[in-house]
Amino acid sequence: MRMFNRICMYSASLFLLALSATAHSEDSAVNTMNPYDMVEAVANNTFARFHQDIDIIKTNPDHLKLIVSDELMPYIDYKYASYKVMGIHLKATTKDQRERFVKAFQGYLVSTYAQAFTEYTDQHVRFAPGKDFSGEKMVDVNVDLIEPGRPAIKLMFKVRRLKDGSWKAFDLVAEGVSLLASKSSEISNLIRQKGIDSVILELEQRNKGHISDKTTGDKL
Repeated sequence: MRMFNRICMYSASLFLLALSATAHSEDSAVNTMNPYDMVEAVANNTFARFHQDIDIIKTNPDHLKLIVSDELMPYIDYKYASYKVMGIHLKATTKDQRERFVKAFQGYLVSTYAQAFTEYTDQHVRFAPGKDFSGEKMVDVNVDLIEPGRPAIKLMFKVRRLKDGSWKAFDLVAEGVSLLASKSSEISNLIRQKGIDSVILELEQRNKGHISDKTTGDKL
């Protein structure tokens, strides 16, 4: 599970750092009917909330979980991602197991993204121009994460169209490595070795952990 956690933490950090660099001082309305506008608006709102609640975070870093739950997770298709992660094991699970896994995986993402906030150090981001998506079911939002003195990091947010025409993000590709594919490989191996119930319990246990206090100090 430790390798799985390291992959997720690194990619989640890139995800939030990329979003952070587009943040404005005021909240933006989220247009979920446009995948490019959605990513930028979610970025603005998430980090506006982050800076608004900075004093609370300093005394209670776990407040970051609430921010992620409120501002970020409504635009992440965690159910779709959960099913993709279970892969070939999905058909062998019961409805109860699937529901428990989705809930545990959602909590895992919340904890992972919340911890990733502690790595924020004012990086900058450059979004590629949006393209015509009228006939697409999935689109890629390309991003360069820029930090002085280092090569730009190439990111790609994968976003899918839902049945109602709205869009949600479900994967991040960092320098050609898919977060979802990496997690799918790790989770699939764990399910094969330990069974779905053990993996659910392991995720649930991890979700009970606290966010470290790296958020105190200059990084805010």
